Amino acid sequence: MIGSLVSPELRARVRGLAVPVALAFGRLGLTPNALTVLGFGISLAAAVAAGFGAWIPTGLLVIFGGVFDLFDGALARATNRVRRLGAFLDSVFDRAGEAVLYLGIGIGCLRAGFQEGMVLAAAATAASFMVSYTRAKSESLGFTPGTGMANVGIAPREVRLVILAIGLLLVGLMGGVQDFVALCALKGDGCDADDGSALTNNFVMTFTLGAIAVLATTTTVQRILHVVRHPAIEEHQ
Repeated sequence: MIGSLVSPELRARVRGLAVPVALAFGRLGLTPNALTVLGFGISLAAAVAAGFGAWIPTGLLVIFGGVFDLFDGALARATNRVRRLGAFLDSVFDRAGEAVLYLGIGIGCLRAGFQEGMVLAAAATAASFMVSYTRAKSESLGFTPGTGMANVGIAPREVRLVILAIGLLLVGLMGGVQDFVALCALKGDGCDADDGSALTNNFVMTFTLGAIAVLATTTTVQRILHVVRHPAIEEHQ
């Protein structure tokens, strides 16, 4: 098996830490499905912030949303309310949240004049969706029982969210992405060394989204190879 950067042991420990908070939400009357919908709301908020170029709030919301995503499953397991419907809704809303987030990032880049950001955001979205699809299809066909596919591939969702959050925070702290060519044109006398900050900011966003696209694609290939080499592959042909 091609291991993930997030080991099963680490994943189990983090889930254990989430249980007390999840139970607190449960005492407030919230159900696992309600937490799933609230998590999607956080993704929507992050997407709106990104669309307006508020990169630091977007990064913080990505972190918060990633942590919050632990609570629906933790509450379901702790209260013995694990249901197929809940798993379905969790998966669907996770994908929807990922889609609107990258859309917001693309719009934010486009509004700032950094057109390449929209293309990279689309690439990151497509690659991330392929990671989820290969897992879902593999598990539905019985190649990886339970959630075994989550441990295959270098960059599952948790890793991609960490990379995205760090990149967004860095871009925000450095002033956000800009239209470098337009900035130089407005000055009339061209660009000087001080204008390199705009180019650096664009590079950080490019590197962040590009890294997610490349790592997600690599993860998809790793998962495909894992299924192809599965011991029971002959039984499914």
